[in-house]
Parts: sequence; structure tokens; C-alpha cells
Amino acid sequence: MKRIIFMGTPEFSVPILEALFESEYEVVAVVTQPDRPVGRKRVLTPPPIKEAALKHQVPIYQPEKISGSKELEELIALEADLLITAAYGQFLPTKLLNAPKHRAINVHASLLPKYRGGAPVHYAIIEGEKETGVSIMYMEKKMDAGAVLAQRSIPIEEDDDVQSMFDKLSLLGRDLLMEVLPKLFAEEITPVEQDESKVTFSPNISREEERIDWDQTAEQIANKVRGMRPWPVAHALLDGERCKIWQAKKTDKETTLSPGSIVEWDKKSLFVACGNGTVLKITELQQAGKKKMSINNFLNGNDIEAIKRIGFD
Repeated sequence: MKRIIFMGTPEFSVPILEALFESEYEVVAVVTQPDRPVGRKRVLTPPPIKEAALKHQVPIYQPEKISGSKELEELIALEADLLITAAYGQFLPTKLLNAPKHRAINVHASLLPKYRGGAPVHYAIIEGEKETGVSIMYMEKKMDAGAVLAQRSIPIEEDDDVQSMFDKLSLLGRDLLMEVLPKLFAEEITPVEQDESKVTFSPNISREEERIDWDQTAEQIANKVRGMRPWPVAHALLDGERCKIWQAKKTDKETTLSPGSIVEWDKKSLFVACGNGTVLKITELQQAGKKKMSINNFLNGNDIEAIKRIGFD
């Protein structure tokens, strides 16, 4: 029986780990991030992968930093046949990557060499891609640069956001991995090196990038809203305070008003001027210190004429 170490952290990783537990392979250890405070009350919460692993009575490791840790030596001593990562969230030392007989592979949520990095799903949506997918590749010290063992694509629908794509890609990655493993162990796969001339990156979203630039077109802003929902959530400034935009779509309307201006409104929608004379329709938002709300509730709680004079920054 082949022995596997699995490393992952968020919900994306859970179906992949569950499939390994149900397979012919033996998961000898699960490695994930430490428990973290969550929510306003800062409740110490285990990552989803830990919760999944606890059901199977497998050793769980949670080093704050795996490089140089005692956990690193313990993992190497397990003499696993393969190490599998899926959204683990830390760089791994070469010493660990090379320890298993069949090395280490990663389930990455993009069609490499596009979108190397920690936020591939966000960037694929933000950039208006029509499809994305999953790549399974060998791990190297250089981020997401290893030779690719297999890929599978999936369309990005107009209403997809980060959560819906994570859900789809998680299952896609699970199924592809389970197809790859028997061929990998039988040495029946010829890895394909990535074309470095086609590499693009998707670093973690910064606080500055969360803010909407109204000089962009309505389509670009709508993609940004979807590409940051449900986290970290795109926002604009309204009367000097952050206002999160949860639901927005481009329209066929045109305007001569300056970007960020309120063009018009009705009970369900707020129309805002964007770059190149385009208009964005907002249907759900969240003002600072309040819960997210429909435009009807927003209008009931605000002086819309005053809002119109101010506009969005």
C-alpha cells in the first residue's frame, strides 16, 4: 500500500483528502496551518482540513513554519511514497520535497503556467477569463514552476464567483488526482515542462487591490466584484467610509457623468458611472458597521439625494 502525506488547509482541500481516505492508499499524516482566531469574537478555530482529518484518526501536524521545525524531521522519518499538497499555504523546504520516493505533487487551481501563486481563482475571474482549471504538477523550490503531470479545464460562467469556482475546482482536482495517482506510481506519465514565456502570477490580494477604481469599465469592475466575493470583498468609499460591493453587473447604459457618480436608481438597483461612459448596476452592498443589504434597504436608510451629490470615491 502506497503511503501518502497530505498537506492542505481550506475547504478546497477537503474533498481531495476525503477521496484519499476512501482510496487504496494510506494517508500516514496530514499537515495543515495552526488553528486561528476567527470572527469578531476571535474564536480559535481549526482549519477545515484538520476537522476532516480528525474523523479518520490520522496524525495531524500544525507547525507555524515547517522549515526548521521538529515536525519536518518527523515527516521525513515517515518514509512516505508521495507528498500531496492542495492549498497548504506555506513554502516547503527542498529537503521535504525530495524525501518521498515519488517526490511531491501539488493540486493547483489554474491552468499553469497561467496564474502561479496564492490567488489563482481570484485573478482568473478578475481578469475576465472564460475558463480556468486544475493542474497537477511536481513541486519545486520555485513557486508553482514544476513540470505538469495533468490538467483539466472548466468554464467560468457569468455568475460564478470565487466560492462557486472553488467548489467546482475542488471536485475537479479531486477527480483528476485520483486518475493521476495510479499512473504516477506505475511511472506511466511523462511530465511536461511549463512554458516560461507564458507565465503569469496571482499573488495574494492586497488591501489596496480590494478598492474599486471607478475609472475602469463597468465590465472590469463587475469582474472584480465577482473575483473578490465572498472574500476579501471589493469596496469603494462612500462619504469617506468603506462600502463593500457584494453584487454588481455591467449594463448597456451609457453616461457622460464622471466615474463614481450616481446615474440613477430604482428599488432594486443603484446605477453608477464607470470608465469610458459605461454604467454598473449594484444590487447588494454593505456600509461600514452594517450588514449587507439590498438596494431597497439602502435607500430606506439613506438620503439618496445626498448620496447622489457625494457619489463613490
